[in-house]
Amino acid sequence: MLRIITQWAEARTELRRICDRTHDDQVVHKEATVREVLQAVKRQGDRAVLDYTLEFDRQTLKAEDLRVSGSELDAAYQQVSKDLLTSIQFAKEQIEAFHRQRVPKSWVHFGEDEVVLGKRYTPVDLAGLYVPGGLACYPSTVLMNAVPAQVAQVPRIVMVTPPGKDRAINPAVLVAAQEAGVSEIYRVGGAQAIAALAFGTETIPKVDVITGPGNIYVTLAKKLVYGTVGIDSLAGPSEVLIIADETANPTFVAADMLAQAEHDSMAAAILLTTDSTLARKVVEEVERQLIDHPRRILTEKAIAHYGLVAIVDSLEAAADLSNDFAPEHLELEVDDPWSLLQSIRHAGAIFLGSSTPEAVGDYLAGPNHTLPTSGSARYASPLGVETFLKHSSLVQYSQTALEKVAKAIDTLATAEGLPSHANSVRLRVRGNLKPDP
Repeated sequence: MLRIITQWAEARTELRRICDRTHDDQVVHKEATVREVLQAVKRQGDRAVLDYTLEFDRQTLKAEDLRVSGSELDAAYQQVSKDLLTSIQFAKEQIEAFHRQRVPKSWVHFGEDEVVLGKRYTPVDLAGLYVPGGLACYPSTVLMNAVPAQVAQVPRIVMVTPPGKDRAINPAVLVAAQEAGVSEIYRVGGAQAIAALAFGTETIPKVDVITGPGNIYVTLAKKLVYGTVGIDSLAGPSEVLIIADETANPTFVAADMLAQAEHDSMAAAILLTTDSTLARKVVEEVERQLIDHPRRILTEKAIAHYGLVAIVDSLEAAADLSNDFAPEHLELEVDDPWSLLQSIRHAGAIFLGSSTPEAVGDYLAGPNHTLPTSGSARYASPLGVETFLKHSSLVQYSQTALEKVAKAIDTLATAEGLPSHANSVRLRVRGNLKPDP
């Protein structure tokens, strides 16, 4: 299933193919469908949301069913085990502790002539979180999206998630949401959920920013509503790239590749190694661990289409290939990961050493697991507190300060053909500046 590549050029070509795996001909058709959903929800509100929930999710709801009730929220605590509740609370504490260190501080600088400059950070009024659901259960995604919003002191945090069988929401998801400070939860998913958050309906409030991963329809909807609201990123299928040398454990490497591949059939699992023996053993180990895998069919499909093992001449060559790919998750399973780190320029999250599987970051290390995908780590960053904040510039000039810069402003405004800009300064200056002849 996993083919071993020994040529650098071929490895680079394969990595680019994997990076471009979401660029298919069906996207145009899907985008047309999403545009139709967005316009319908914008015009019809709850009615369209309910109609599309029936069409896409096969769930019959009334408007009063959209919001999860207080009794359902209370009951969720009775439906999760004590161990799961404790783990959710522990993960929340870890994530919160990390993100509290990342809160930007407002500042003011008092300069000469009573010039005051600064930057003021304030949270958005309302954040909307999208959490995938239906047959799946992702309390970790709830925590990773809600905790930074809470740390940013967003006053109102709402969550949308698709309903499962009999309109139910997984109790672990409901508990995680309550632990992380979510104000309201609505049972709706897909593009119609993004539309409801972006435009507002009779039941679901219009938000200022939307975060959270989803399928291609959710991603396209977020892309199309950007500008009406803010978004965190356009998340594609998940991916891990592992750089390993002869000291790496092939059992661990194979397990980490499968941990990524089991997400969905388009997930990518890549190994770049300097050791041919390790490469062969990892391929064998992947096949062995797949034998009784509960998600074998899906995972095998991901490995077959988007799995890759490449043998490279050096760790520096591996770093070059990794930088070109800009992976969402990067594992450095080498003897000296901190030394190799100096060569890494692009990655969403970097896991150093053999005792740091990606799963640590997925659940509770603290840094966010909502990361840039499909090469966007070249310019984008993980979700964080900053996602829920905006900053305003602060400027104050005294009369003395204004008079000192008035001529320069006048000259620039005149050069740009903006006479009222120039005049707004002239009128404030003692004796007035004389306009150029």
